Formats: sequence, structure tokens, C-alpha cells
Amino acid sequence: MSSLDPWLARLSHLLPQHALSRLVHRLARLESPRLQPLLRAFVRRFGLDMSEAAEPDLTTYRSFNALFTRALRADARPLEGDASTLVSPADSRVSAAGRIEAGQIFQAKGHQYTVQELLGGDTDLAQAFAHGHFVTLYLAPRHYHRLHMPLMGTLTHMIHVPGRLFSVAPRIVRHVPRLYARNERVVACFDTPVGPMAMALIGAQNVGSIETVWAGEVTPPRGRALSVREYPDRDITLERGAEMGRFNLGSSVVLLLPDHPLELAEHLAPETELRVRSTLGQFY
Repeated sequence: MSSLDPWLARLSHLLPQHALSRLVHRLARLESPRLQPLLRAFVRRFGLDMSEAAEPDLTTYRSFNALFTRALRADARPLEGDASTLVSPADSRVSAAGRIEAGQIFQAKGHQYTVQELLGGDTDLAQAFAHGHFVTLYLAPRHYHRLHMPLMGTLTHMIHVPGRLFSVAPRIVRHVPRLYARNERVVACFDTPVGPMAMALIGAQNVGSIETVWAGEVTPPRGRALSVREYPDRDITLERGAEMGRFNLGSSVVLLLPDHPLELAEHLAPETELRVRSTLGQFY
């Protein structure tokens, strides 16, 4: 941990977070062949393995966002386990995982936040996870940025919660209390074979754009009031491992699971690198 981290966290409170993110949103979508040297430098800097991409030829990517949201080859991330196996929703790094204790989720040493505030204040929905399980995953710039289903689920509703856009880099998360419950987020709620499941897609500095496969781009534009979308006329059921959304750059996912017998994988220690569709745990 760097001695500069607390100062960087304090500085992040002063930044015009949404204005900067809107600027990055526009810049990341600029299309020009002149971007090729920058794209190649990015691939080298972060060690992207383009051989895993559905389109490995870097010259076909005309913007940074196209590269960030690239598709992978169909065989690049095989689906592990069986129908009762919980799988990772993203190429990511583990931030934290474990039991939800009396409605409280562990963020970092000395910091917790509540399920209810993460879910935008929905008391009834929060109660379903009060003694359940959580997994928090961080997507770094080098990671594949599409998100996939940890279990088969039928969408019940989606919540968009306005908020700040603090960086979700671990060095900031350790010093900003309740960060995941303060940042703008999109929460997708599903019925699954083991009970309710919620995927909170956390916005972040320079990552003000979140998409789902059923609604397209949810944010931006920036909303000022919490909104709930229900889909009574659509049967939106997604198979385990199926694509459900994407970050346009990188951020974090907080996965909420019910109080159902679950053995989380032993490797889910902080800083562990995961691949999408790899095993997170086993339901019984």
C-alpha cells in the first residue's frame, strides 16, 4: 500500500467525476486510423492476448471502446461445472467474497456497507440477501469487459441508482467508505434455481457507461433520480454463462446471492485472478 493512496482518495472527492467520465466516453468512441499506434501501445502496456479475441486483427478496431468491448473466441472461456456451479461473471480480480453478515457487506479493512443501500433502498429485496453470500470482482483495463451470467436466471427488474463515480481501483476502495453504495450503479435482479440473485454493475471514474443485453446503454445519460424498470411483457431468461452486459472501460461487479447452501471455491482470496465462466462455488 502506497503512502500516497489516502491522498489520491481525498483528491478523488474534488474531481468533476461525471464531467471527466463524459469526456472519456466521447474520446473512447472516436474512430480514426490514426489511433492504431495508441491501440498497439495499449495492447503492449497491459498485455492483452489478442489471440483470444474473436477478431485478433487489431486494425479492425477503429476506436478504444471497440477494443475494450471486444468479443472473445467461442472456445476461449469454456463454461465450467454443471447447472449448480456458480461461475465468474467476468475476467476479473477478486476484491472480497464471503457471507453477508446481518445485511452488511465487507468492502475493505475498516469499511462495510449495507445490502439495502447497494440496492437503492429496497428493503424487501435486501431482506432476501440479509444472510446470503457476496462476491466482489474488479475489472482492470487489461481484462475482457463483457459480463456473463453466473447462474441461469430470469430477469425480474433492473434498478438504476444515480451516484458518484469514484475510481474502483483497489488503492482507492481501501480509503473511500461505502464506495460501492455511493457510486452510480445498475442492479440487475434475477430469479434463479436457488433463489434471487442480484448483479450490481458499479460505475466508476471514466466508466460512466454500462450496458445490458436487454436494455442497451443504461447510462449515460446521467439520471438524478433512482429508476426501476420492469419487463412484464418480456420473458428474459439467460442461460448460465450467457452474455448479460458490458462495461465500456472497466469497473466492478458486486454479486449478491441468497441464503442457500453454497461452498465458495477455496481460491477466492483477495487479488486472485479469475476468468469468466470459471468456478466460483457450488450450490447444494
